[in-house]
Amino acid sequence: MTINNPFESGHIKNYILLYVSVVAIMILFFIASSMFLDDEVIEKKIFSTEVDITVEKTEVLHDNSAKRKFKLLDKAY
Repeated sequence: MTINNPFESGHIKNYILLYVSVVAIMILFFIASSMFLDDEVIEKKIFSTEVDITVEKTEVLHDNSAKRKFKLLDKAY
C-alpha cells in the first residue's frame, strides 16, 4: 500500500476545505461567546479607616486578665 500525494491525486481540495471549515467554526464560536458575554460592573470597595476604640480596650483587658499556663519561647525555631 502506497501513500498517494494529495497534490497529484486532487485530494488537496478536501484538506483545504477541512481546514477552512475548522477555522470558520472557531470564528463562529468566538463571535457567539462574545455576543452573550455580559460585562459586569464591579463596585469599588471602600474600607473604614477609623479605629474602633472599644475593640482596643477589650483586647487590653483580656490580655491583662488572662494568665498563661505555658510560657512561649521568645524566638521561633
